[in-house]
Amino acid sequence: MGFFRRLVGLEPKSEQDITDSLALFKEVYGTRLSDAGISVTWKTALTVSTVLACCRVRAEGLSVPFRLYQETAGGRKIAADNPLHLIISRRPNAWQTSLEFLETISFHLDLTFNAYVFVNRVGMAREVREMIPLEPGRVRTEQRPDYSLRYFVRGITGQEQEFAADAIWHLRGPSWNSWLGMDALLLARNAIGLSLSLERGQSEDQKNGLQTSAVYSVKERLAPDKFAFLSAWIDKHLPGGERAGKPMILDMDADIRSKLLSAIDQQLIETRKFEIEEICRFYRVWPIMVGHAGDQSPTFASASEFFQAHKTYTLDPLYRRISQSANINLLSEEQLRQGYYTKFVVNALMSAAPKDKAEYYQKGLGSGNAKGWLTQNEVRDFEDMDRSDDPEADKLPQPISKPANPSEKPA
Repeated sequence: MGFFRRLVGLEPKSEQDITDSLALFKEVYGTRLSDAGISVTWKTALTVSTVLACCRVRAEGLSVPFRLYQETAGGRKIAADNPLHLIISRRPNAWQTSLEFLETISFHLDLTFNAYVFVNRVGMAREVREMIPLEPGRVRTEQRPDYSLRYFVRGITGQEQEFAADAIWHLRGPSWNSWLGMDALLLARNAIGLSLSLERGQSEDQKNGLQTSAVYSVKERLAPDKFAFLSAWIDKHLPGGERAGKPMILDMDADIRSKLLSAIDQQLIETRKFEIEEICRFYRVWPIMVGHAGDQSPTFASASEFFQAHKTYTLDPLYRRISQSANINLLSEEQLRQGYYTKFVVNALMSAAPKDKAEYYQKGLGSGNAKGWLTQNEVRDFEDMDRSDDPEADKLPQPISKPANPSEKPA
Protein backbone atom coordinates (compact mmCIF):
# COMPACT_ATOMS: atom_id res chain seq x y z
CA MET A 1 0.00 0.00 0.00
CA GLY A 2 1.18 3.46 -0.85
CA PHE A 3 0.26 4.71 2.60
CA PHE A 4 2.56 2.31 4.37
CA ARG A 5 5.39 2.98 1.93
CA ARG A 6 5.14 6.66 2.75
CA LEU A 7 4.71 5.98 6.45
CA VAL A 8 7.54 3.48 6.82
CA GLY A 9 9.90 5.27 4.44
CA LEU A 10 12.75 3.86 2.39
CA GLU A 11 15.60 6.00 3.74
CA PRO A 12 17.50 5.17 6.94
CA LYS A 13 17.07 7.36 10.01
CA SER A 14 19.39 10.32 10.30
CA GLU A 15 20.79 11.52 13.61
CA GLN A 16 18.23 14.32 13.61
CA ASP A 17 15.43 11.79 13.01
CA ILE A 18 16.59 9.77 16.01
CA THR A 19 16.66 12.87 18.21
CA ASP A 20 13.19 13.98 17.08
CA SER A 21 11.85 10.46 17.51
CA LEU A 22 13.20 10.26 21.06
CA ALA A 23 11.68 13.64 21.90
CA LEU A 24 8.33 12.54 20.49
CA PHE A 25 8.51 9.26 22.39
CA LYS A 26 9.19 11.06 25.65
CA GLU A 27 6.40 13.52 24.97
CA VAL A 28 3.69 10.94 24.28
CA TYR A 29 4.96 7.71 25.82
CA GLY A 30 7.46 9.13 28.25
CA THR A 31 7.49 9.19 32.01
CA ARG A 32 4.87 10.98 34.03
CA LEU A 33 6.27 10.66 37.53
CA SER A 34 3.56 10.40 40.18
CA ASP A 35 3.83 11.69 43.73
CA ALA A 36 4.38 8.06 44.80
CA GLY A 37 7.60 8.08 42.76
CA ILE A 38 6.23 5.66 40.14
CA SER A 39 6.58 6.34 36.42
CA VAL A 40 3.17 6.19 34.71
CA THR A 41 2.90 5.39 31.00
CA TRP A 42 0.09 3.81 29.01
CA LYS A 43 1.81 0.42 29.31
CA THR A 44 2.28 0.60 33.08
CA ALA A 45 -1.21 2.05 33.52
CA LEU A 46 -2.76 -0.98 31.83
CA THR A 47 -1.04 -3.28 34.35
CA VAL A 48 -3.40 -1.81 36.96
CA SER A 49 -6.44 -4.07 36.80
CA THR A 50 -8.86 -1.20 37.49
CA VAL A 51 -7.51 0.88 34.60
CA LEU A 52 -7.73 -2.09 32.23
CA ALA A 53 -11.24 -2.93 33.45
CA CYS A 54 -12.45 0.66 33.01
CA CYS A 55 -11.03 0.86 29.49
CA ARG A 56 -12.56 -2.50 28.58
CA VAL A 57 -15.98 -1.60 29.96
CA ARG A 58 -16.04 1.62 27.95
CA ALA A 59 -14.67 -0.03 24.79
CA GLU A 60 -17.01 -3.01 24.93
CA GLY A 61 -19.92 -0.61 25.27
CA LEU A 62 -19.23 0.21 21.61
CA SER A 63 -20.31 -3.30 20.60
CA VAL A 64 -23.72 -1.93 19.56
CA PRO A 65 -24.26 -1.41 15.79
CA PHE A 66 -22.61 1.68 14.27
CA ARG A 67 -24.41 2.71 11.09
CA LEU A 68 -24.69 5.38 8.43
CA TYR A 69 -28.16 6.87 7.99
CA GLN A 70 -29.74 9.35 5.61
CA GLU A 71 -32.65 11.61 6.39
CA THR A 72 -35.44 11.38 3.82
CA ALA A 73 -38.79 13.03 3.27
CA GLY A 74 -40.46 10.04 4.90
CA GLY A 75 -38.10 9.88 7.87
CA ARG A 76 -34.73 8.15 7.64
CA LYS A 77 -33.14 5.02 6.19
CA ILE A 78 -29.94 3.04 6.55
CA ALA A 79 -27.57 4.25 3.81
CA ALA A 80 -26.57 0.71 2.81
CA ASP A 81 -25.73 1.83 -0.73
CA ASN A 82 -23.05 4.23 0.53
CA PRO A 83 -19.57 2.60 0.73
CA LEU A 84 -18.93 4.32 4.06
CA HIS A 85 -21.71 2.32 5.72
CA LEU A 86 -19.96 -0.99 5.05
CA ILE A 87 -16.66 0.43 6.30
CA ILE A 88 -17.91 1.73 9.66
CA SER A 89 -20.37 -1.09 10.34
CA ARG A 90 -18.49 -4.16 9.09
CA ARG A 91 -14.92 -3.83 7.77
CA PRO A 92 -12.91 -0.64 8.34
CA ASN A 93 -9.70 -2.25 7.03
CA ALA A 94 -8.34 -5.59 5.86
CA TRP A 95 -7.63 -7.04 9.32
CA GLN A 96 -10.10 -5.49 11.77
CA THR A 97 -13.79 -5.86 12.43
CA SER A 98 -15.86 -2.83 13.30
CA LEU A 99 -15.80 -3.74 17.01
CA GLU A 100 -12.03 -4.26 17.05
CA PHE A 101 -11.54 -0.93 15.32
CA LEU A 102 -13.79 0.90 17.79
CA GLU A 103 -12.12 -0.83 20.75
CA THR A 104 -8.71 0.37 19.57
CA ILE A 105 -9.69 4.01 19.24
CA SER A 106 -11.57 3.80 22.55
CA PHE A 107 -8.41 2.64 24.35
CA HIS A 108 -6.44 5.42 22.66
CA LEU A 109 -9.01 7.98 23.74
CA ASP A 110 -9.10 6.78 27.34
CA LEU A 111 -5.32 6.63 27.78
CA THR A 112 -4.25 9.71 25.81
CA PHE A 113 -7.46 11.72 25.19
CA ASN A 114 -6.48 11.57 21.49
CA ALA A 115 -7.13 8.97 18.81
CA TYR A 116 -5.90 9.17 15.21
CA VAL A 117 -7.18 7.24 12.21
CA PHE A 118 -5.71 7.30 8.71
CA VAL A 119 -8.58 7.72 6.23
CA ASN A 120 -7.77 6.34 2.79
CA ARG A 121 -9.76 8.39 0.25
CA VAL A 122 -9.80 7.66 -3.47
CA GLY A 123 -11.08 9.22 -6.68
CA MET A 124 -12.23 12.71 -7.50
CA ALA A 125 -15.08 12.36 -5.03
CA ARG A 126 -12.58 11.50 -2.26
CA GLU A 127 -14.66 8.54 -1.10
CA VAL A 128 -13.53 6.71 2.03
CA ARG A 129 -12.30 3.19 1.25
CA GLU A 130 -10.56 2.14 4.48
CA MET A 131 -9.64 3.44 7.94
CA ILE A 132 -6.48 2.48 9.84
CA PRO A 133 -5.92 3.37 13.52
CA LEU A 134 -2.58 5.04 14.27
CA GLU A 135 -0.73 4.83 17.55
CA PRO A 136 -1.04 8.25 19.24
CA GLY A 137 2.71 8.25 19.92
CA ARG A 138 3.43 8.27 16.18
CA VAL A 139 1.33 11.32 15.39
CA ARG A 140 2.31 14.94 15.95
CA THR A 141 -0.26 17.70 15.59
CA GLU A 142 0.45 21.35 14.86
CA GLN A 143 -1.84 24.34 14.47
CA ARG A 144 -1.08 26.93 11.79
CA PRO A 145 -1.57 30.69 12.35
CA ASP A 146 -4.83 30.42 10.37
CA TYR A 147 -6.04 27.78 12.91
CA SER A 148 -5.88 24.93 10.39
CA LEU A 149 -4.21 21.73 11.61
CA ARG A 150 -1.24 19.77 10.31
CA TYR A 151 -0.58 16.11 11.05
CA PHE A 152 2.82 14.43 10.96
CA VAL A 153 2.99 10.63 11.17
CA ARG A 154 6.24 8.88 12.07
CA GLY A 155 6.89 5.43 10.63
CA ILE A 156 8.82 2.55 12.16
CA THR A 157 12.06 3.77 10.52
CA GLY A 158 11.70 7.16 12.21
CA GLN A 159 10.91 9.04 9.01
CA GLU A 160 8.11 11.57 9.41
CA GLN A 161 5.48 12.23 6.75
CA GLU A 162 2.97 15.08 6.70
CA PHE A 163 -0.61 14.20 5.79
CA ALA A 164 -3.46 16.41 4.71
CA ALA A 165 -6.06 17.17 7.34
CA ASP A 166 -8.74 15.18 5.49
CA ALA A 167 -6.49 12.08 5.62
CA ILE A 168 -6.47 12.00 9.43
CA TRP A 169 -9.57 11.48 11.53
CA HIS A 170 -8.66 13.02 14.87
CA LEU A 171 -10.91 12.12 17.80
CA ARG A 172 -10.37 14.29 20.87
CA GLY A 173 -11.19 13.76 24.49
CA PRO A 174 -11.59 16.72 26.86
CA SER A 175 -9.48 19.55 25.45
CA TRP A 176 -8.11 22.80 26.85
CA ASN A 177 -6.98 24.42 23.59
CA SER A 178 -9.83 22.92 21.47
CA TRP A 179 -7.58 21.17 18.93
CA LEU A 180 -5.64 18.67 21.07
CA GLY A 181 -6.88 16.46 23.88
CA MET A 182 -5.36 16.98 27.30
CA ASP A 183 -2.77 14.51 28.62
CA ALA A 184 -4.94 11.88 30.31
CA LEU A 185 -2.14 10.05 32.12
CA LEU A 186 -0.65 13.30 33.36
CA LEU A 187 -3.97 14.13 34.99
CA ALA A 188 -4.47 10.64 36.45
CA ARG A 189 -0.83 9.87 37.28
CA ASN A 190 -1.19 10.14 41.08
CA ALA A 191 -4.16 7.78 41.34
CA ILE A 192 -2.60 5.27 38.95
CA GLY A 193 0.88 5.71 40.44
CA LEU A 194 -0.38 4.99 43.95
CA SER A 195 -2.08 1.82 42.72
CA LEU A 196 1.15 0.73 41.05
CA SER A 197 3.07 1.48 44.26
CA LEU A 198 0.62 -0.52 46.38
CA GLU A 199 0.79 -3.46 43.97
CA ARG A 200 4.58 -3.36 44.01
CA GLY A 201 4.79 -3.13 47.79
CA GLN A 202 2.30 -5.92 48.34
CA SER A 203 4.12 -8.10 45.82
CA GLU A 204 7.39 -7.59 47.69
CA ASP A 205 5.68 -8.65 50.92
CA GLN A 206 4.36 -11.80 49.26
CA LYS A 207 7.79 -12.47 47.78
CA ASN A 208 9.26 -12.35 51.29
CA GLY A 209 6.63 -14.76 52.61
CA LEU A 210 4.79 -11.90 54.37
CA GLN A 211 7.77 -11.65 56.77
CA THR A 212 8.91 -8.08 57.24
CA SER A 213 12.45 -6.85 57.79
CA ALA A 214 13.73 -6.82 61.38
CA VAL A 215 16.66 -5.80 63.56
CA TYR A 216 18.76 -8.52 65.27
CA SER A 217 20.71 -7.10 68.21
CA VAL A 218 23.21 -8.60 70.66
CA LYS A 219 24.91 -7.12 73.70
CA GLU A 220 28.53 -7.78 72.77
CA ARG A 221 30.49 -6.37 69.86
CA LEU A 222 30.56 -8.63 66.80
CA ALA A 223 33.91 -9.45 65.23
CA PRO A 224 33.95 -9.81 61.42
CA ASP A 225 34.01 -13.60 61.62
CA LYS A 226 31.07 -13.68 64.06
CA PHE A 227 29.16 -11.21 61.87
CA ALA A 228 29.66 -13.43 58.82
CA PHE A 229 28.60 -16.49 60.81
CA LEU A 230 25.48 -14.74 62.15
CA SER A 231 24.50 -13.46 58.68
CA ALA A 232 24.72 -16.97 57.27
CA TRP A 233 22.74 -18.30 60.23
CA ILE A 234 19.94 -15.74 59.70
CA ASP A 235 19.81 -16.57 56.00
CA LYS A 236 18.73 -20.07 56.96
CA HIS A 237 15.62 -18.63 58.61
CA LEU A 238 14.62 -16.38 55.72
CA PRO A 239 12.10 -17.55 53.08
CA GLY A 240 13.81 -20.20 51.00
CA GLY A 241 16.27 -21.07 53.77
CA GLU A 242 16.65 -24.36 55.59
CA ARG A 243 14.69 -23.24 58.67
CA ALA A 244 12.18 -20.93 56.96
CA GLY A 245 9.03 -20.69 59.06
CA LYS A 246 10.57 -22.52 62.04
CA PRO A 247 11.22 -20.94 65.48
CA MET A 248 14.44 -18.96 65.81
CA ILE A 249 16.86 -19.87 68.64
CA LEU A 250 18.66 -16.81 70.03
CA ASP A 251 21.65 -16.65 72.39
CA MET A 252 23.99 -13.97 73.75
CA ASP A 253 20.93 -12.04 75.06
CA ALA A 254 19.96 -11.44 71.44
CA ASP A 255 16.72 -9.76 70.48
CA ILE A 256 14.93 -9.48 67.12
CA ARG A 257 12.37 -6.76 66.47
CA SER A 258 10.25 -6.02 63.40
CA LYS A 259 10.79 -2.55 61.97
CA LEU A 260 8.01 -2.38 59.35
CA LEU A 261 4.29 -1.87 59.63
CA SER A 262 1.97 -4.79 59.03
CA ALA A 263 -0.61 -4.80 56.26
CA ILE A 264 -3.31 -4.03 58.84
CA ASP A 265 -1.32 -1.11 60.28
CA GLN A 266 -0.83 0.29 56.79
CA GLN A 267 -4.57 -0.09 56.00
CA LEU A 268 -3.67 -1.58 52.62
CA ILE A 269 -7.12 -3.03 51.99
CA GLU A 270 -8.85 0.29 52.64
CA THR A 271 -6.34 2.17 50.51
CA ARG A 272 -6.68 -0.24 47.60
CA LYS A 273 -10.48 0.02 47.75
CA PHE A 274 -10.18 3.79 47.67
CA GLU A 275 -7.86 3.66 44.66
CA ILE A 276 -10.32 1.49 42.75
CA GLU A 277 -13.01 4.11 43.30
CA GLU A 278 -10.58 6.94 42.49
CA ILE A 279 -9.63 5.44 39.12
CA CYS A 280 -13.27 4.66 38.35
CA ARG A 281 -14.08 8.28 39.13
CA PHE A 282 -11.49 9.47 36.63
CA TYR A 283 -12.88 7.25 33.88
CA ARG A 284 -16.48 7.97 34.88
CA VAL A 285 -17.22 4.27 35.31
CA TRP A 286 -19.42 3.01 38.13
CA PRO A 287 -17.34 0.70 40.38
CA ILE A 288 -19.94 -2.06 40.08
CA MET A 289 -19.14 -2.24 36.36
CA VAL A 290 -15.56 -3.35 37.13
CA GLY A 291 -16.61 -5.86 39.80
CA HIS A 292 -16.21 -3.58 42.82
CA ALA A 293 -19.35 -3.42 44.94
CA GLY A 294 -17.86 -1.34 47.73
CA ASP A 295 -19.07 -1.86 51.28
CA GLN A 296 -22.52 -3.09 50.28
CA SER A 297 -23.67 -5.69 47.79
CA PRO A 298 -26.20 -4.20 45.37
CA THR A 299 -29.67 -5.65 45.08
CA PHE A 300 -31.15 -6.60 41.72
CA ALA A 301 -33.10 -3.34 41.58
CA SER A 302 -30.13 -1.16 42.49
CA ALA A 303 -27.87 -3.05 40.05
CA SER A 304 -30.38 -2.37 37.27
CA GLU A 305 -30.28 1.33 38.12
CA PHE A 306 -26.47 1.25 38.04
CA PHE A 307 -26.51 -0.33 34.59
CA GLN A 308 -28.91 2.33 33.34
CA ALA A 309 -26.71 5.04 34.86
CA HIS A 310 -23.69 3.46 33.14
CA LYS A 311 -25.44 3.77 29.79
CA THR A 312 -26.65 7.32 30.43
CA TYR A 313 -23.56 8.90 31.99
CA THR A 314 -20.68 6.74 30.69
CA LEU A 315 -21.60 5.36 27.28
CA ASP A 316 -23.96 7.99 25.82
CA PRO A 317 -21.31 10.76 25.92
CA LEU A 318 -18.86 8.36 24.24
CA TYR A 319 -21.42 7.53 21.52
CA ARG A 320 -22.02 11.20 20.82
CA ARG A 321 -18.30 12.04 20.83
CA ILE A 322 -17.47 9.39 18.24
CA SER A 323 -20.53 9.83 15.99
CA GLN A 324 -20.29 13.63 15.90
CA SER A 325 -16.57 13.44 15.17
CA ALA A 326 -17.24 10.90 12.40
CA ASN A 327 -19.84 13.19 10.85
CA ILE A 328 -17.46 16.11 10.39
CA ASN A 329 -14.36 14.05 9.51
CA LEU A 330 -15.73 11.28 7.30
CA LEU A 331 -18.62 13.00 5.50
CA SER A 332 -18.23 15.75 2.93
CA GLU A 333 -20.17 19.00 3.05
CA GLU A 334 -22.33 17.73 0.22
CA GLN A 335 -23.14 14.52 2.06
CA LEU A 336 -24.04 16.47 5.19
CA ARG A 337 -26.42 18.61 3.15
CA GLN A 338 -27.93 15.42 1.72
CA GLY A 339 -28.82 14.32 5.23
CA TYR A 340 -26.17 11.66 5.91
CA TYR A 341 -25.12 11.05 9.50
CA THR A 342 -23.64 8.29 11.66
CA LYS A 343 -25.31 6.86 14.73
CA PHE A 344 -24.90 4.09 17.31
CA VAL A 345 -27.98 1.90 17.74
CA VAL A 346 -28.06 2.03 21.54
CA ASN A 347 -31.39 0.20 21.80
CA ALA A 348 -29.36 -2.99 21.47
CA LEU A 349 -28.30 -2.48 25.10
CA MET A 350 -31.88 -3.21 26.15
CA SER A 351 -31.36 -6.89 25.34
CA ALA A 352 -29.99 -7.38 28.86
CA ALA A 353 -33.32 -6.36 30.44
CA PRO A 354 -36.18 -8.31 28.79
CA LYS A 355 -38.83 -7.00 31.19
CA ASP A 356 -37.86 -3.37 30.65
CA LYS A 357 -37.66 -3.97 26.92
CA ALA A 358 -41.14 -5.49 26.81
CA GLU A 359 -42.61 -2.57 28.75
CA TYR A 360 -40.87 -0.10 26.46
CA TYR A 361 -42.24 -1.78 23.33
CA GLN A 362 -45.71 -2.01 24.82
CA LYS A 363 -45.79 1.70 25.51
CA GLY A 364 -44.15 2.47 22.17
CA LEU A 365 -46.84 0.54 20.29
CA GLY A 366 -49.57 2.28 22.25
CA SER A 367 -52.17 0.76 24.48
CA GLY A 368 -55.72 1.71 25.24
CA ASN A 369 -56.19 5.45 24.83
CA ALA A 370 -52.45 6.20 24.52
CA LYS A 371 -50.97 6.90 21.10
CA GLY A 372 -47.86 4.93 20.26
CA TRP A 373 -44.62 6.26 18.78
CA LEU A 374 -43.28 2.97 17.32
CA THR A 375 -44.47 0.91 14.38
CA GLN A 376 -44.47 -2.88 14.36
CA ASN A 377 -41.68 -2.95 11.79
CA GLU A 378 -39.54 -0.62 13.88
CA VAL A 379 -39.89 -3.00 16.80
CA ARG A 380 -39.00 -5.91 14.52
CA ASP A 381 -35.91 -3.98 13.36
CA PHE A 382 -34.82 -3.56 16.99
CA GLU A 383 -35.16 -7.31 17.49
CA ASP A 384 -33.29 -8.11 14.26
CA MET A 385 -36.38 -9.74 12.75
CA ASP A 386 -37.58 -9.64 9.15
CA ARG A 387 -39.93 -6.77 8.38
CA SER A 388 -43.61 -7.59 8.01
CA ASP A 389 -45.29 -7.21 4.61
CA ASP A 390 -48.52 -6.09 6.28
CA PRO A 391 -49.15 -2.44 5.25
CA GLU A 392 -50.34 -1.72 8.79
CA ALA A 393 -46.92 -2.68 10.17
CA ASP A 394 -45.45 0.62 8.94
CA LYS A 395 -48.21 2.79 10.39
CA LEU A 396 -48.22 4.31 13.84
CA PRO A 397 -50.90 2.70 16.01
CA GLN A 398 -53.87 4.94 16.80
CA PRO A 399 -55.59 5.10 20.18
CA ILE A 400 -58.91 3.34 20.61
CA SER A 401 -61.60 6.01 20.97
CA LYS A 402 -63.90 5.61 23.95
CA PRO A 403 -67.67 5.86 23.45
CA ALA A 404 -69.35 8.97 24.86
CA ASN A 405 -72.09 6.84 26.49
CA PRO A 406 -71.13 3.59 28.19
CA SER A 407 -74.14 1.93 26.56
CA GLU A 408 -72.94 2.90 23.11
CA LYS A 409 -70.56 0.72 21.16
CA PRO A 410 -67.42 2.21 19.56
CA ALA A 411 -67.70 2.93 15.86
